[in-house]
Amino acid sequence: MTTDIRSLTAPATFASTNDAGDAGPAAAPNRETDTSPFGPRMSRPRRVIWGVAGAVVLIAAVVITWATSRRQLATAEGHNHVAPQAAAAATPVMITDEVARRIGVTYAPVIMAPLAQEVRTVGQVTFDETRLTSVSPKIDGWVEQLYVNFTGQFVRRGDPLFSIYSPMLVTAQEELVLAKRLETDVSSGTPEAARGARDLVAAARRRLLYWDVPDADVARLEATGEVQRTVTLRAPVSGYVVDKLVLAGQQIMAGTAVYRIADLSVVWIEGDVFEQDIGLVRVGERVRVEVEAYPGERFNGRVEYVNPTVNADSRTLRVHVHMANPGLRLKPGMYATIQLTGVAGGPVMSVPRSAVLETGTRALVFIKRSDGMLEPRVVVPGAVFSDRISIVSGLSPADTVVASATFLIDAESNLKAAIDAMAGMPGMDTAPRKPGTTAPTNAPVKPPIVKPGDDPHAAHQR
Repeated sequence: MTTDIRSLTAPATFASTNDAGDAGPAAAPNRETDTSPFGPRMSRPRRVIWGVAGAVVLIAAVVITWATSRRQLATAEGHNHVAPQAAAAATPVMITDEVARRIGVTYAPVIMAPLAQEVRTVGQVTFDETRLTSVSPKIDGWVEQLYVNFTGQFVRRGDPLFSIYSPMLVTAQEELVLAKRLETDVSSGTPEAARGARDLVAAARRRLLYWDVPDADVARLEATGEVQRTVTLRAPVSGYVVDKLVLAGQQIMAGTAVYRIADLSVVWIEGDVFEQDIGLVRVGERVRVEVEAYPGERFNGRVEYVNPTVNADSRTLRVHVHMANPGLRLKPGMYATIQLTGVAGGPVMSVPRSAVLETGTRALVFIKRSDGMLEPRVVVPGAVFSDRISIVSGLSPADTVVASATFLIDAESNLKAAIDAMAGMPGMDTAPRKPGTTAPTNAPVKPPIVKPGDDPHAAHQR
């Protein structure tokens, strides 16, 4: 038996039977009456209709969502507009004396008077620059011997410092000796010759004196006529050697500084004052000084000099305090605390610092009115002193302000402003009702109480 392979792969056809049971030809699919919307045999008109319907539904959903979000945003804005208004406009409040005592409210008058402020800064004890002396020979030479050998040694005016050998000094001595001999030789001659000899002697003597040769050494040279190989130079002032810059045997040139001598009977204390306190510092201002070496003890001085320029890096101004130093108790290099009390110009209007409430964009104070109400008022603050603050505008000297518990008063004022702003809104009637009046129409209605055994659907069955 053979089977044709085409018969196996050919599509099968099924015959339909009619009422008579006879087999008829296969029924062809009707694309116009097919009701399956997802079937593959959907007709083109149906696909168009379903596509348009889906697009309409999608657009409607987007419109509804957008309208709902806009309504919610408008509602939120409508409910939030009260808060900023209440925060921006505080209202007067009334508190009883008992409440004021309980929360710590105190009052203070507005004062119109000059304000003094204490300025404190750290300083350092240093030398009085007007009492520093540099010892610098006016001649070239070599140091033969040192009489002051270490830094910090005390010397008195006229004490020997060092001896120096200088060919220039030797030559000047010889010139003086020769001029002196010439004066003696021509003393019996003409007046012009005698006068010329005297002038030579005076010139030779001045040269030695100009080179800081002591008067006694010059007088001895004129009396004996003996030229000295070395000359001793002496201290020009009394004080302490703060710098020693020479050694024995060292060659020095004219103008070379070999010693620095400081008079420590008076010292300076240098301190830096911040830029905002410059107006309180004046020359001649009395100051008090404390040092850690003598705890509890204060020294009195005065401002002697104020630098004309401000340090650009630290924004400070250097001041010099003149301080007497009996017993040399204040040593250069010590740290000290400078205290001065300055007055800022003429009379100014001021209140306690605790009376001003800074909100970031404005400054508020609460004044006490004659009727007892505490009224908030915006002010313009000025300079801040130790415990008071000046007021540029917003108050008058006749006002009385709240000096403490200002924050609590401000909170009460803002709360009252918020309640007053919401009083006219639906459902926010905060006024007390008189007896016998009915509740507002928008008041919530309580549900009826259902007793056990009652049929809750009896009203609907009638």
